[in-house]
Amino acid sequence: MDFKTDCVKRVRLPLRLPSYPLQNQTLMPDERYTAHGVAGKAPEEPDGTRRRLMGATLLTMLTSLTSLTPGCALESDEAASLAQGVVWQIDEDHIDPHGNWDKLGVRDLLVQWTAVDGVSFLPGAGLALAGRVPDWTRIADERWARNVIVGLAGRFDETTARAQIVDLVAQSERLAAVRPPVHVAGWYFPVEIDPTWVDAAQLGPLLAALPRPLWVSVYDRANVGGRTLAKWLDTWLPKDVGVFFQDGCGVYARGPTAAREYANALSETLGKSRVRIIAEAFRPQAGGGFRAATSAELLPQLMAYKGYRVYLFDGPHYVSAELVVALLKDLSR
Repeated sequence: MDFKTDCVKRVRLPLRLPSYPLQNQTLMPDERYTAHGVAGKAPEEPDGTRRRLMGATLLTMLTSLTSLTPGCALESDEAASLAQGVVWQIDEDHIDPHGNWDKLGVRDLLVQWTAVDGVSFLPGAGLALAGRVPDWTRIADERWARNVIVGLAGRFDETTARAQIVDLVAQSERLAAVRPPVHVAGWYFPVEIDPTWVDAAQLGPLLAALPRPLWVSVYDRANVGGRTLAKWLDTWLPKDVGVFFQDGCGVYARGPTAAREYANALSETLGKSRVRIIAEAFRPQAGGGFRAATSAELLPQLMAYKGYRVYLFDGPHYVSAELVVALLKDLSR
Protein backbone atom coordinates (compact mmCIF):
# COMPACT_ATOMS: atom_id res chain seq x y z
CA MET A 1 0.00 0.00 0.00
CA ASP A 2 1.22 3.28 -0.70
CA PHE A 3 1.16 5.44 2.39
CA LYS A 4 3.41 7.78 4.18
CA THR A 5 4.00 8.41 7.77
CA ASP A 6 5.54 11.54 9.13
CA CYS A 7 7.00 9.39 11.89
CA VAL A 8 9.30 7.65 9.48
CA LYS A 9 11.87 8.81 7.10
CA ARG A 10 10.79 7.30 3.82
CA VAL A 11 7.65 7.31 1.95
CA ARG A 12 4.28 5.62 2.51
CA LEU A 13 1.82 1.96 3.38
CA PRO A 14 0.94 1.68 1.41
CA LEU A 15 1.57 -0.14 3.80
CA ARG A 16 4.02 2.02 5.36
CA LEU A 17 1.69 4.27 6.75
CA PRO A 18 0.18 6.55 4.52
CA SER A 19 2.34 6.85 1.71
CA TYR A 20 0.48 6.36 -1.39
CA PRO A 21 3.27 6.45 -3.71
CA LEU A 22 6.21 5.30 -1.71
CA GLN A 23 8.12 8.31 -2.60
CA ASN A 24 8.85 9.66 0.74
CA GLN A 25 9.12 6.54 2.71
CA THR A 26 6.33 5.00 4.60
CA LEU A 27 3.09 3.81 3.43
CA MET A 28 1.06 6.85 3.30
CA PRO A 29 -0.84 8.92 0.94
CA ASP A 30 0.95 10.79 -1.69
CA GLU A 31 1.19 14.45 -0.81
CA ARG A 32 0.60 15.27 -4.47
CA TYR A 33 -2.99 14.22 -4.27
CA THR A 34 -5.47 17.01 -4.60
CA ALA A 35 -8.68 17.57 -2.70
CA HIS A 36 -11.02 17.11 -5.65
CA GLY A 37 -13.90 14.73 -5.32
CA VAL A 38 -14.43 15.25 -1.61
CA ALA A 39 -18.10 15.53 -0.86
CA GLY A 40 -19.29 18.83 0.48
CA LYS A 41 -20.58 19.22 3.99
CA ALA A 42 -24.02 17.80 4.41
CA PRO A 43 -26.77 20.13 5.57
CA GLU A 44 -27.31 20.06 9.27
CA GLU A 45 -30.19 18.01 10.61
CA PRO A 46 -32.15 18.34 13.81
CA ASP A 47 -30.52 16.38 16.62
CA GLY A 48 -33.50 14.04 16.89
CA THR A 49 -33.34 13.16 13.21
CA ARG A 50 -29.63 12.52 13.42
CA ARG A 51 -30.06 10.25 16.41
CA ARG A 52 -32.81 8.30 14.69
CA LEU A 53 -30.73 7.86 11.54
CA MET A 54 -27.63 6.78 13.45
CA GLY A 55 -29.73 4.45 15.58
CA ALA A 56 -31.24 2.86 12.51
CA THR A 57 -27.82 2.44 10.98
CA LEU A 58 -26.47 0.83 14.13
CA LEU A 59 -29.47 -1.50 14.31
CA THR A 60 -28.89 -2.56 10.73
CA MET A 61 -25.24 -3.27 11.45
CA LEU A 62 -26.11 -5.33 14.49
CA THR A 63 -28.82 -7.41 12.87
CA SER A 64 -27.66 -7.92 9.32
CA LEU A 65 -26.36 -11.36 8.48
CA THR A 66 -24.21 -11.55 5.40
CA SER A 67 -23.29 -14.61 3.45
CA LEU A 68 -20.64 -13.68 0.92
CA THR A 69 -18.05 -15.79 -0.82
CA PRO A 70 -15.09 -17.12 1.18
CA GLY A 71 -12.15 -14.77 1.43
CA CYS A 72 -14.07 -11.52 1.52
CA ALA A 73 -17.26 -12.52 3.18
CA LEU A 74 -18.25 -11.05 6.48
CA GLU A 75 -19.16 -13.55 9.17
CA SER A 76 -22.42 -12.89 10.99
CA ASP A 77 -20.55 -11.73 14.09
CA GLU A 78 -18.65 -9.25 11.92
CA ALA A 79 -21.74 -7.54 10.54
CA ALA A 80 -21.63 -5.02 13.38
CA SER A 81 -17.89 -4.40 13.04
CA LEU A 82 -16.62 -1.02 11.98
CA ALA A 83 -13.47 -2.65 10.63
CA GLN A 84 -12.23 -6.19 10.19
CA GLY A 85 -8.50 -5.56 9.94
CA VAL A 86 -5.68 -3.24 10.88
CA VAL A 87 -2.45 -2.56 9.00
CA TRP A 88 0.93 -2.42 10.71
CA GLN A 89 3.77 -0.75 8.89
CA ILE A 90 6.83 -1.88 10.77
CA ASP A 91 9.59 0.64 11.42
CA GLU A 92 12.15 1.05 14.16
CA ASP A 93 9.78 3.17 16.23
CA HIS A 94 6.87 0.74 15.90
CA ILE A 95 8.31 -2.69 16.63
CA ASP A 96 5.95 -3.55 19.49
CA PRO A 97 2.36 -2.72 18.45
CA HIS A 98 -0.36 -2.39 21.08
CA GLY A 99 -3.93 -1.28 20.56
CA ASN A 100 -7.61 -1.84 21.30
CA TRP A 101 -8.58 -2.20 17.65
CA ASP A 102 -10.46 -5.40 18.48
CA LYS A 103 -13.16 -3.19 20.05
CA LEU A 104 -14.00 -2.08 16.51
CA GLY A 105 -14.31 -5.71 15.42
CA VAL A 106 -10.77 -6.11 14.11
CA ARG A 107 -9.48 -9.68 14.01
CA ASP A 108 -7.09 -9.48 11.04
CA LEU A 109 -3.61 -7.98 11.04
CA LEU A 110 -1.98 -6.99 7.75
CA VAL A 111 1.76 -6.62 8.22
CA GLN A 112 3.15 -4.23 5.64
CA TRP A 113 6.41 -6.11 5.27
CA THR A 114 8.77 -8.37 7.18
CA ALA A 115 11.86 -7.01 5.42
CA VAL A 116 12.47 -3.55 4.04
CA ASP A 117 15.54 -2.18 2.27
CA GLY A 118 17.30 -5.48 2.82
CA VAL A 119 16.78 -5.54 6.59
CA SER A 120 14.65 -8.37 7.96
CA PHE A 121 12.36 -8.49 10.99
CA LEU A 122 12.40 -12.29 10.78
CA PRO A 123 15.51 -14.35 11.61
CA GLY A 124 16.75 -17.05 9.29
CA ALA A 125 15.88 -15.45 5.95
CA GLY A 126 19.47 -14.83 4.92
CA LEU A 127 19.06 -11.06 5.17
CA ALA A 128 20.57 -8.57 7.60
CA LEU A 129 18.56 -8.78 10.82
CA ALA A 130 17.08 -5.63 12.35
CA GLY A 131 18.49 -4.46 15.68
CA ARG A 132 15.11 -5.19 17.27
CA VAL A 133 12.53 -7.65 16.05
CA PRO A 134 8.83 -7.93 16.95
CA ASP A 135 7.60 -10.26 19.67
CA TRP A 136 5.67 -12.37 17.20
CA THR A 137 4.48 -14.80 19.87
CA ARG A 138 2.89 -12.01 21.90
CA ILE A 139 1.33 -10.51 18.79
CA ALA A 140 -0.18 -13.87 17.84
CA ASP A 141 -2.13 -13.83 21.12
CA GLU A 142 -3.73 -10.44 20.47
CA ARG A 143 -7.44 -10.45 19.63
CA TRP A 144 -6.76 -8.09 16.72
CA ALA A 145 -4.23 -10.53 15.22
CA ARG A 146 -6.20 -13.76 15.10
CA ASN A 147 -5.50 -13.92 11.36
CA VAL A 148 -2.30 -12.45 9.98
CA ILE A 149 -1.56 -11.53 6.39
CA VAL A 150 2.24 -11.46 6.29
CA GLY A 151 3.92 -8.77 4.21
CA LEU A 152 7.05 -9.89 2.41
CA ALA A 153 10.03 -7.89 1.09
CA GLY A 154 9.69 -4.23 0.18
CA ARG A 155 11.46 -0.92 -0.21
CA PHE A 156 10.67 2.43 1.34
CA ASP A 157 11.15 4.15 -2.00
CA GLU A 158 8.46 3.19 -4.49
CA THR A 159 10.48 3.87 -7.63
CA THR A 160 13.32 1.68 -6.37
CA ALA A 161 10.90 -1.06 -5.35
CA ARG A 162 9.34 -1.19 -8.79
CA ALA A 163 12.77 -1.35 -10.44
CA GLN A 164 13.81 -4.23 -8.18
CA ILE A 165 10.76 -6.49 -8.25
CA VAL A 166 12.79 -9.52 -9.32
CA ASP A 167 15.09 -9.19 -6.30
CA LEU A 168 12.18 -8.46 -3.97
CA VAL A 169 10.31 -11.57 -5.11
CA ALA A 170 13.46 -13.64 -4.44
CA GLN A 171 13.79 -12.13 -0.95
CA SER A 172 10.08 -12.74 -0.39
CA GLU A 173 10.45 -16.43 -1.13
CA ARG A 174 13.07 -16.67 1.61
CA LEU A 175 10.89 -14.77 4.07
CA ALA A 176 7.91 -17.01 3.37
CA ALA A 177 10.06 -20.03 4.16
CA VAL A 178 10.75 -18.73 7.69
CA ARG A 179 7.21 -17.57 8.40
CA PRO A 180 6.59 -15.90 11.77
CA PRO A 181 4.92 -17.86 14.59
CA VAL A 182 1.44 -16.46 13.97
CA HIS A 183 -1.72 -17.78 12.34
CA VAL A 184 -0.82 -17.01 8.74
CA ALA A 185 -4.00 -16.30 6.77
CA GLY A 186 -2.23 -15.03 3.66
CA TRP A 187 0.72 -13.16 2.18
CA TYR A 188 1.17 -9.64 0.90
CA PHE A 189 3.68 -8.45 -1.69
CA PRO A 190 4.36 -4.81 -0.72
CA VAL A 191 5.20 -3.20 -4.05
CA GLU A 192 2.21 -0.96 -4.60
CA ILE A 193 0.47 -0.72 -7.92
CA ASP A 194 -1.15 2.19 -9.73
CA PRO A 195 -1.89 2.97 -13.40
CA THR A 196 1.14 5.27 -13.72
CA TRP A 197 3.42 2.21 -13.37
CA VAL A 198 4.01 1.58 -17.05
CA ASP A 199 5.73 -1.78 -16.59
CA ALA A 200 3.38 -3.14 -13.92
CA ALA A 201 2.40 -6.13 -16.08
CA GLN A 202 5.93 -7.51 -15.64
CA LEU A 203 4.96 -8.26 -12.05
CA GLY A 204 2.23 -10.71 -13.05
CA PRO A 205 4.38 -13.76 -13.93
CA LEU A 206 6.77 -13.09 -11.03
CA LEU A 207 3.97 -13.47 -8.49
CA ALA A 208 3.68 -17.16 -9.41
CA ALA A 209 6.72 -17.83 -7.20
CA LEU A 210 5.01 -16.56 -4.05
CA PRO A 211 2.70 -18.54 -1.71
CA ARG A 212 -1.08 -18.25 -1.69
CA PRO A 213 -3.39 -16.75 -0.62
CA LEU A 214 -1.56 -13.70 -1.99
CA TRP A 215 -2.52 -10.03 -1.94
CA VAL A 216 -1.23 -6.81 -3.48
CA SER A 217 -2.34 -3.21 -2.97
CA VAL A 218 -3.61 -0.76 -5.55
CA TYR A 219 -4.26 2.97 -5.59
CA ASP A 220 -5.24 5.45 -8.29
CA ARG A 221 -2.98 8.48 -8.35
CA ALA A 222 -4.01 9.34 -11.90
CA ASN A 223 -7.74 9.19 -11.10
CA VAL A 224 -8.53 7.03 -14.11
CA GLY A 225 -11.69 5.78 -12.38
CA GLY A 226 -12.71 2.46 -10.89
CA ARG A 227 -13.82 0.74 -14.08
CA THR A 228 -10.69 1.66 -16.00
CA LEU A 229 -8.50 0.61 -13.08
CA ALA A 230 -10.31 -2.73 -12.79
CA LYS A 231 -10.08 -3.50 -16.50
CA TRP A 232 -6.37 -2.68 -16.53
CA LEU A 233 -5.67 -4.97 -13.58
CA ASP A 234 -7.71 -7.74 -15.15
CA THR A 235 -5.40 -7.78 -18.19
CA TRP A 236 -2.34 -8.91 -16.25
CA LEU A 237 -2.92 -9.62 -12.54
CA PRO A 238 -3.14 -13.39 -11.82
CA LYS A 239 -6.70 -14.49 -11.14
CA ASP A 240 -5.78 -15.95 -7.75
CA VAL A 241 -4.26 -12.74 -6.38
CA GLY A 242 -6.40 -10.42 -4.25
CA VAL A 243 -6.40 -6.63 -4.17
CA PHE A 244 -6.35 -4.19 -1.27
CA PHE A 245 -7.73 -0.90 -2.62
CA GLN A 246 -6.33 2.18 -0.90
CA ASP A 247 -9.28 4.52 -0.61
CA GLY A 248 -7.39 7.82 -1.09
CA CYS A 249 -9.37 9.64 1.60
CA GLY A 250 -6.25 10.29 3.65
CA VAL A 251 -4.83 12.58 0.99
CA TYR A 252 -8.18 14.01 -0.12
CA ALA A 253 -7.91 12.21 -3.46
CA ARG A 254 -11.59 11.29 -3.12
CA GLY A 255 -14.38 10.96 -0.57
CA PRO A 256 -15.82 7.75 0.89
CA THR A 257 -18.69 7.53 -1.60
CA ALA A 258 -16.33 7.70 -4.57
CA ALA A 259 -13.99 5.19 -2.91
CA ARG A 260 -16.91 2.79 -2.45
CA GLU A 261 -17.66 3.14 -6.17
CA TYR A 262 -14.07 2.13 -6.94
CA ALA A 263 -14.43 -0.95 -4.76
CA ASN A 264 -17.69 -1.85 -6.47
CA ALA A 265 -16.08 -1.52 -9.90
CA LEU A 266 -13.15 -3.68 -8.84
CA SER A 267 -15.54 -6.29 -7.43
CA GLU A 268 -17.61 -6.40 -10.62
CA THR A 269 -14.53 -7.15 -12.70
CA LEU A 270 -12.27 -9.13 -10.38
CA GLY A 271 -14.84 -10.74 -8.12
CA LYS A 272 -15.79 -9.54 -4.65
CA SER A 273 -13.78 -12.21 -2.85
CA ARG A 274 -10.62 -10.63 -4.30
CA VAL A 275 -11.31 -7.08 -3.10
CA ARG A 276 -10.73 -5.51 0.31
CA ILE A 277 -10.46 -1.84 1.27
CA ILE A 278 -7.72 0.07 3.04
CA ALA A 279 -9.34 2.93 4.98
CA GLU A 280 -6.71 5.63 5.36
CA ALA A 281 -6.87 6.81 8.96
CA PHE A 282 -4.69 9.87 8.48
CA ARG A 283 -4.92 13.35 7.00
CA PRO A 284 -2.38 15.97 5.85
CA GLN A 285 -1.35 18.33 8.59
CA ALA A 286 -0.41 21.98 8.34
CA GLY A 287 3.29 22.40 7.69
CA GLY A 288 3.69 18.99 6.07
CA GLY A 289 3.44 15.38 7.10
CA PHE A 290 0.35 13.62 8.36
CA ARG A 291 -1.80 13.43 11.47
CA ALA A 292 -4.33 10.93 12.70
CA ALA A 293 -7.82 11.38 11.29
CA THR A 294 -10.51 12.44 13.72
CA SER A 295 -13.52 10.28 14.42
CA ALA A 296 -15.67 12.70 12.40
CA GLU A 297 -13.34 12.17 9.43
CA LEU A 298 -12.84 8.42 9.71
CA LEU A 299 -16.32 7.19 10.66
CA PRO A 300 -17.91 8.15 7.30
CA GLN A 301 -15.29 6.01 5.55
CA LEU A 302 -16.04 2.98 7.68
CA MET A 303 -19.80 3.40 7.28
CA ALA A 304 -19.53 3.79 3.51
CA TYR A 305 -17.59 0.53 3.09
CA LYS A 306 -20.07 -1.69 4.92
CA GLY A 307 -20.20 -5.08 3.23
CA TYR A 308 -16.48 -5.12 2.43
CA ARG A 309 -13.62 -6.24 4.61
CA VAL A 310 -12.00 -2.99 5.75
CA TYR A 311 -8.47 -2.53 7.10
CA LEU A 312 -7.35 0.57 8.98
CA PHE A 313 -4.14 2.15 7.83
CA ASP A 314 -2.24 2.27 9.91
CA GLY A 315 -3.09 1.14 13.41
CA PRO A 316 0.12 1.76 15.41
CA HIS A 317 0.76 5.15 13.80
CA TYR A 318 -2.74 6.64 13.56
CA VAL A 319 -5.46 4.68 15.34
CA SER A 320 -4.97 5.34 19.03
CA ALA A 321 -7.02 3.94 21.90
CA GLU A 322 -8.65 7.35 22.23
CA LEU A 323 -9.68 7.35 18.57
CA VAL A 324 -11.24 3.90 18.96
CA VAL A 325 -13.29 5.11 21.91
CA ALA A 326 -14.35 8.21 19.97
CA LEU A 327 -15.47 6.13 16.99
CA LEU A 328 -17.63 3.91 19.17
CA LYS A 329 -19.08 6.90 20.99
CA ASP A 330 -19.94 8.71 17.75
CA LEU A 331 -21.45 5.56 16.28
CA SER A 332 -23.82 5.20 19.24
CA ARG A 333 -25.16 8.74 18.98
